[in-house]
Amino acid sequence: MSVHIGAKKGDIAEVVLMPGDPLRAQFIAENYLEDAVRYNEVRGMYGYTGTYKGTRVSVQGSGMGIPSIAIYVQELINEFGVKRLMRVGSCGSLRKEVRIRDMVFGMAASHDSGINDRRFPAMTYAPTADYSLLEKAVAVAREKQFPFHVGNILSTDTFYNDDTGLWKQWAAFGVLAVEMEGAALYTLAAKFGVQALTILTVSDHLATGEQTSSEERQKTFTQMMEVALETAAS
Repeated sequence: MSVHIGAKKGDIAEVVLMPGDPLRAQFIAENYLEDAVRYNEVRGMYGYTGTYKGTRVSVQGSGMGIPSIAIYVQELINEFGVKRLMRVGSCGSLRKEVRIRDMVFGMAASHDSGINDRRFPAMTYAPTADYSLLEKAVAVAREKQFPFHVGNILSTDTFYNDDTGLWKQWAAFGVLAVEMEGAALYTLAAKFGVQALTILTVSDHLATGEQTSSEERQKTFTQMMEVALETAAS
Protein backbone atom coordinates (compact mmCIF):
# COMPACT_ATOMS: atom_id res chain seq x y z
CA MET A 1 0.00 0.00 0.00
CA SER A 2 1.06 3.58 -0.65
CA VAL A 3 -0.05 6.61 1.34
CA HIS A 4 -3.08 7.35 -0.87
CA ILE A 5 -3.70 4.07 -2.72
CA GLY A 6 -4.86 1.09 -0.70
CA ALA A 7 -3.65 -1.58 -3.10
CA LYS A 8 -1.10 -4.36 -2.85
CA LYS A 9 1.76 -5.01 -5.24
CA GLY A 10 0.33 -6.58 -8.36
CA ASP A 11 -3.18 -5.19 -7.90
CA ILE A 12 -2.65 -2.43 -10.47
CA ALA A 13 -1.97 -2.98 -14.17
CA GLU A 14 0.96 -1.42 -16.02
CA VAL A 15 -1.48 0.74 -17.99
CA VAL A 16 -3.85 3.05 -16.10
CA LEU A 17 -6.66 5.34 -17.24
CA MET A 18 -6.99 8.39 -14.98
CA PRO A 19 -10.29 10.28 -14.85
CA GLY A 20 -10.47 13.11 -12.36
CA ASP A 21 -13.90 12.02 -11.16
CA PRO A 22 -13.83 8.73 -9.19
CA LEU A 23 -17.41 8.06 -10.34
CA ARG A 24 -16.17 8.15 -13.92
CA ALA A 25 -13.60 5.54 -12.90
CA GLN A 26 -16.47 3.42 -11.58
CA PHE A 27 -18.46 3.96 -14.79
CA ILE A 28 -15.53 2.83 -16.96
CA ALA A 29 -14.91 -0.24 -14.82
CA GLU A 30 -18.56 -1.29 -14.74
CA ASN A 31 -19.24 -0.70 -18.42
CA TYR A 32 -15.99 -1.61 -20.18
CA LEU A 33 -13.81 -3.88 -18.06
CA GLU A 34 -14.27 -7.60 -17.57
CA ASP A 35 -13.89 -9.04 -14.07
CA ALA A 36 -13.22 -5.59 -12.62
CA VAL A 37 -12.10 -5.51 -8.99
CA ARG A 38 -11.98 -2.34 -6.89
CA TYR A 39 -8.57 -2.06 -5.28
CA ASN A 40 -8.88 1.43 -3.79
CA GLU A 41 -11.42 3.37 -1.76
CA VAL A 42 -9.03 5.63 0.19
CA ARG A 43 -10.51 9.16 0.36
CA GLY A 44 -13.27 7.98 -1.98
CA MET A 45 -10.83 7.96 -4.91
CA TYR A 46 -11.90 4.70 -6.51
CA GLY A 47 -9.47 2.50 -8.42
CA TYR A 48 -10.29 -0.66 -10.38
CA THR A 49 -8.43 -3.34 -12.32
CA GLY A 50 -9.95 -5.61 -14.96
CA THR A 51 -9.35 -6.64 -18.55
CA TYR A 52 -10.26 -5.03 -21.87
CA LYS A 53 -10.01 -7.28 -24.94
CA GLY A 54 -7.59 -9.47 -23.06
CA THR A 55 -5.37 -6.62 -21.85
CA ARG A 56 -5.09 -5.92 -18.14
CA VAL A 57 -6.12 -2.31 -17.47
CA SER A 58 -6.60 -0.22 -14.34
CA VAL A 59 -8.70 2.90 -13.87
CA GLN A 60 -7.75 5.29 -11.07
CA GLY A 61 -9.50 8.52 -10.08
CA SER A 62 -7.09 11.42 -9.66
CA GLY A 63 -9.16 14.22 -8.17
CA MET A 64 -9.09 17.80 -9.43
CA GLY A 65 -6.00 19.89 -9.98
CA ILE A 66 -2.26 19.51 -10.38
CA PRO A 67 -1.41 18.75 -6.72
CA SER A 68 -3.97 15.94 -6.58
CA ILE A 69 -3.05 14.17 -9.82
CA ALA A 70 0.65 14.56 -9.02
CA ILE A 71 0.21 12.52 -5.84
CA TYR A 72 -1.52 9.65 -7.62
CA VAL A 73 0.79 9.64 -10.63
CA GLN A 74 3.92 9.52 -8.50
CA GLU A 75 2.58 6.71 -6.32
CA LEU A 76 1.29 4.71 -9.30
CA ILE A 77 4.69 4.87 -10.98
CA ASN A 78 7.01 4.47 -8.01
CA GLU A 79 4.98 2.15 -5.77
CA PHE A 80 3.08 0.05 -8.32
CA GLY A 81 5.27 0.00 -11.45
CA VAL A 82 2.81 1.68 -13.83
CA LYS A 83 4.31 2.30 -17.29
CA ARG A 84 1.53 4.01 -19.27
CA LEU A 85 -0.93 6.60 -17.95
CA MET A 86 -3.77 8.17 -19.89
CA ARG A 87 -5.82 10.97 -18.42
CA VAL A 88 -9.46 10.85 -19.57
CA GLY A 89 -11.06 14.10 -18.48
CA SER A 90 -13.20 17.06 -19.40
CA CYS A 91 -12.08 20.46 -20.62
CA GLY A 92 -13.31 23.87 -21.64
CA SER A 93 -12.88 24.82 -25.28
CA LEU A 94 -11.04 28.06 -26.03
CA ARG A 95 -11.62 28.10 -29.78
CA LYS A 96 -14.83 28.10 -31.84
CA GLU A 97 -13.76 25.22 -34.06
CA VAL A 98 -13.38 22.96 -31.01
CA ARG A 99 -17.00 22.09 -30.30
CA ILE A 100 -18.90 20.70 -27.32
CA ARG A 101 -18.29 16.91 -27.01
CA ASP A 102 -15.32 16.97 -29.41
CA MET A 103 -12.20 15.21 -28.18
CA VAL A 104 -8.92 17.04 -27.63
CA PHE A 105 -5.58 15.23 -27.52
CA GLY A 106 -3.06 17.24 -25.54
CA MET A 107 0.16 17.21 -27.58
CA ALA A 108 1.66 19.64 -25.08
CA ALA A 109 0.42 21.27 -21.88
CA SER A 110 1.03 24.93 -21.19
CA HIS A 111 0.27 25.91 -17.62
CA ASP A 112 0.01 28.74 -15.11
CA SER A 113 1.16 26.58 -12.20
CA GLY A 114 4.31 27.09 -10.16
CA ILE A 115 5.21 23.39 -10.11
CA ASN A 116 7.90 23.57 -12.75
CA ASP A 117 9.15 26.98 -11.68
CA ARG A 118 10.36 25.19 -8.57
CA ARG A 119 11.99 22.43 -10.60
CA PHE A 120 13.55 24.73 -13.20
CA PRO A 121 14.38 28.11 -11.60
CA ALA A 122 14.73 30.90 -14.20
CA MET A 123 14.00 28.38 -16.98
CA THR A 124 10.89 27.10 -18.78
CA TYR A 125 10.05 23.42 -19.15
CA ALA A 126 7.56 22.29 -21.82
CA PRO A 127 5.47 19.28 -20.67
CA THR A 128 4.63 17.09 -23.67
CA ALA A 129 2.77 13.88 -24.44
CA ASP A 130 4.35 10.58 -25.38
CA TYR A 131 4.31 10.48 -29.18
CA SER A 132 3.70 6.73 -29.44
CA LEU A 133 0.55 6.91 -27.31
CA LEU A 134 -0.61 10.02 -29.15
CA GLU A 135 -0.11 8.38 -32.53
CA LYS A 136 -2.06 5.27 -31.49
CA ALA A 137 -4.92 7.30 -30.00
CA VAL A 138 -5.24 9.45 -33.12
CA ALA A 139 -5.34 6.32 -35.28
CA VAL A 140 -8.16 4.88 -33.15
CA ALA A 141 -10.16 8.13 -33.30
CA ARG A 142 -9.76 8.29 -37.08
CA GLU A 143 -10.81 4.68 -37.53
CA LYS A 144 -13.93 5.25 -35.41
CA GLN A 145 -14.60 8.61 -37.12
CA PHE A 146 -14.79 10.44 -33.81
CA PRO A 147 -14.39 14.24 -33.94
CA PHE A 148 -11.05 15.26 -32.43
CA HIS A 149 -8.35 17.93 -32.34
CA VAL A 150 -4.65 17.66 -31.52
CA GLY A 151 -2.60 20.48 -30.07
CA ASN A 152 -1.61 22.54 -27.07
CA ILE A 153 -3.80 22.57 -23.98
CA LEU A 154 -3.68 24.76 -20.87
CA SER A 155 -3.44 23.27 -17.37
CA THR A 156 -4.58 25.91 -14.92
CA ASP A 157 -4.51 26.14 -11.13
CA THR A 158 -7.54 28.47 -11.11
CA PHE A 159 -11.03 27.27 -12.01
CA TYR A 160 -12.67 30.61 -11.12
CA ASN A 161 -10.26 33.20 -12.52
CA ASP A 162 -10.67 36.85 -11.51
CA ASP A 163 -9.56 37.86 -15.01
CA THR A 164 -12.48 36.43 -16.97
CA GLY A 165 -10.98 37.37 -20.32
CA LEU A 166 -7.52 35.87 -19.84
CA TRP A 167 -8.46 32.76 -21.84
CA LYS A 168 -8.55 34.88 -25.01
CA GLN A 169 -4.78 35.37 -24.83
CA TRP A 170 -4.23 31.60 -24.74
CA ALA A 171 -6.72 31.10 -27.58
CA ALA A 172 -4.91 33.70 -29.68
CA PHE A 173 -1.76 31.57 -29.47
CA GLY A 174 -3.53 28.42 -30.63
CA VAL A 175 -4.24 26.76 -27.29
CA LEU A 176 -7.27 24.54 -27.85
CA ALA A 177 -8.72 23.93 -24.40
CA VAL A 178 -8.27 24.44 -20.67
CA GLU A 179 -8.16 21.76 -17.97
CA MET A 180 -6.35 21.29 -14.65
CA GLU A 181 -4.06 18.24 -14.65
CA GLY A 182 -2.20 17.48 -17.89
CA ALA A 183 0.99 19.45 -17.23
CA ALA A 184 1.67 17.56 -14.00
CA LEU A 185 1.00 14.21 -15.65
CA TYR A 186 3.42 14.93 -18.50
CA THR A 187 6.11 16.34 -16.22
CA LEU A 188 6.13 13.37 -13.87
CA ALA A 189 5.95 10.86 -16.72
CA ALA A 190 9.05 12.46 -18.23
CA LYS A 191 10.83 12.52 -14.87
CA PHE A 192 10.26 8.82 -14.26
CA GLY A 193 10.63 7.62 -17.86
CA VAL A 194 7.10 6.37 -18.53
CA GLN A 195 4.46 7.15 -21.18
CA ALA A 196 1.58 9.58 -20.73
CA LEU A 197 -1.24 11.08 -22.76
CA THR A 198 -4.12 13.43 -21.99
CA ILE A 199 -7.40 12.73 -23.79
CA LEU A 200 -10.17 15.25 -23.11
CA THR A 201 -13.80 15.78 -24.01
CA VAL A 202 -15.12 19.32 -24.31
CA SER A 203 -17.69 19.84 -21.54
CA ASP A 204 -18.11 23.60 -21.85
CA HIS A 205 -17.19 26.36 -24.25
CA LEU A 206 -15.70 29.65 -23.12
CA ALA A 207 -16.33 31.33 -26.48
CA THR A 208 -19.99 30.33 -26.92
CA GLY A 209 -21.13 29.76 -23.32
CA GLU A 210 -22.37 26.22 -24.03
CA GLN A 211 -22.00 23.63 -21.27
CA THR A 212 -22.93 20.08 -20.34
CA SER A 213 -24.33 18.79 -17.04
CA SER A 214 -22.31 17.00 -14.36
CA GLU A 215 -24.20 13.77 -15.11
CA GLU A 216 -23.34 14.04 -18.80
CA ARG A 217 -19.68 14.56 -17.93
CA GLN A 218 -19.71 11.51 -15.69
CA LYS A 219 -21.59 9.06 -17.92
CA THR A 220 -21.76 10.14 -21.57
CA PHE A 221 -18.22 11.11 -22.55
CA THR A 222 -17.67 7.58 -23.82
CA GLN A 223 -15.72 8.27 -27.01
CA MET A 224 -12.57 9.25 -25.12
CA MET A 225 -12.97 6.20 -22.89
CA GLU A 226 -13.13 3.93 -25.92
CA VAL A 227 -10.13 5.60 -27.55
CA ALA A 228 -8.07 5.26 -24.36
CA LEU A 229 -9.03 1.61 -23.91
CA GLU A 230 -8.33 0.72 -27.53
CA THR A 231 -4.98 2.49 -27.24
CA ALA A 232 -4.24 0.51 -24.08
CA ALA A 233 -5.06 -2.74 -25.84
CA SER A 234 -2.99 -2.00 -28.94
